[in-house]
Amino acid sequence: MPEEIKSTTRVVGYARPIRVLVANAKGGCGKTTLATNLASYFARQGEVTTLLDYDPQGSSTEWLKARGSNLPIINGIAAYRERNGGAGTLSWRLRVPLSTQRVVIDTPAGLHGNELSDLIAHTDILLIPVIPSAIDIRAATEFIRDVLLSQSYRKQPKPIAVIANRVKRNTLVYGKLEVFLKSLGIPFIATLRDTQFYVRASEHGFGLIDFDRQHEKDLEEWVPLMRWLNNTISKVNAEKSTQR
Repeated sequence: MPEEIKSTTRVVGYARPIRVLVANAKGGCGKTTLATNLASYFARQGEVTTLLDYDPQGSSTEWLKARGSNLPIINGIAAYRERNGGAGTLSWRLRVPLSTQRVVIDTPAGLHGNELSDLIAHTDILLIPVIPSAIDIRAATEFIRDVLLSQSYRKQPKPIAVIANRVKRNTLVYGKLEVFLKSLGIPFIATLRDTQFYVRASEHGFGLIDFDRQHEKDLEEWVPLMRWLNNTISKVNAEKSTQR
C-alpha cells in the first residue's frame, strides 16, 4: 500500500467532524463511486466516518447495506428521505454520531440554487468529479461557476478540488479534459481511470482500499488525492482551533 495513503490526520478530543462534499450537477460523473471509496479510505485510516446519502437513487445507502461486518465500520444516513420530505439539512446534522471525525456527502444530480448554497455552508471541503466528455466539461464549467457565485461560498470560501474520473488515458477527449481542468485555477488533484475494480467494489460494499488483493496502479492514483485531502484537513483543523 503506498505510504501516503496510510497517513492520517487526527483530532485530539471532541471536535466538529470534517465534512467533505462530493458534488457536480451533472449526473453520471461518478459522485457515488468517489464518495463511497473516500469513506472507505477514511474508515481504513481509523477515522470514525459517516456517509451521508443525499441522492434519491440511494446508491450509497445500498452500498452500505452490502458492506460486510468484517470491514471498517462506516455509519450511514439516508438524508435523501428527509430531503424529499422537505425537512432540509438540519435533521441529519443532529443525527451524525458525536464520535464522527469525517462526514462524506454524496449529492444528487441537478444540485443548484439554495440547496447547493446550504450544503456548501455546512461543508469544509468540496470535491468535484468530472468525466472526459464535451457535455461534462461544459456542465462542470457551469457548476463551478454556480459554486463560486453561491451566497455561502462568497461569504466563506471553502477549499475546492477537481478530480478527473472514469478516464481512459491517451485519448483525445481526456487530453481536452486535462487542459480544461488545469485552466480552472482550482487544484486538479487526481485522475482515476475507468476500471472494473470500482464496479466489483460497488457490488460488495467495498472500497478499492478494502480488497485483499489490490491493483497497485489504481491505489497509486489515490495517493495525490489523499495527500491533498490530508494536508487540507490539517489546515482546516488548524483554522477551527483558532476559532474556538
